Amino acid sequence: MSLTYDTRDESTRQLGLDAAAEAAGRGDLVVIPTDTVYGVGADAFNRAAVGKLLAAKGRGRSMPPPVLVPSWRTLDGLVMTMPAVARDLVEAFWPGGLTIIVEHIASLDWDLGDTYGTVAVRMPLHPVALELLAKVGPMAVSSANTTGNPAALTAADAELMLGDSVDVYLEAGPSELAVASTIVDVTECATGGPPRLRRAGALSIEQLREVAPDLATDEPAA
Repeated sequence: MSLTYDTRDESTRQLGLDAAAEAAGRGDLVVIPTDTVYGVGADAFNRAAVGKLLAAKGRGRSMPPPVLVPSWRTLDGLVMTMPAVARDLVEAFWPGGLTIIVEHIASLDWDLGDTYGTVAVRMPLHPVALELLAKVGPMAVSSANTTGNPAALTAADAELMLGDSVDVYLEAGPSELAVASTIVDVTECATGGPPRLRRAGALSIEQLREVAPDLATDEPAA
């Protein structure tokens, strides 16, 4: 049976964070608020839990989840190389609605799916998410919906789709941005290529190009 905690209520906020951290620690799924949309998450280093996450969403290994981190400093333990433009983007837009795709350290003991040596990483701008990440560490987190349905903007929305596949739901009211993060791929930068927009979202291409003027696009910006 799933449990829901209203983190807007100080009397239940810490109880919810503790319950979510315990659930993640034993390999269960949790739904958390972020600044973009709600996410369903698992300990990124627990292979079985990541498998549960993909199954709950109705996804296969070809659609690996991003990883949320509590601090930009966490990148140093995850990323093989950080091109200068990647650090510039992180400094400008973290915490916030930017996800970057980077090459991860080959020796990391995780299995997020078919990532081919890369990982999509973000530091969210939401106090509840950041507090939980500080307790758990890096978490594999995908939008809290079943594949093909709209992203959840509240924990209640997420529960309608994910039900008892999730152990703990953290409710914090409607998402502030209500749109998915922008994704920028920096894996080509190490060999002289440009950063590349992979998904338009919370940040505009104009905002990104103030920091990365040579940003290339694969799709029209929203």
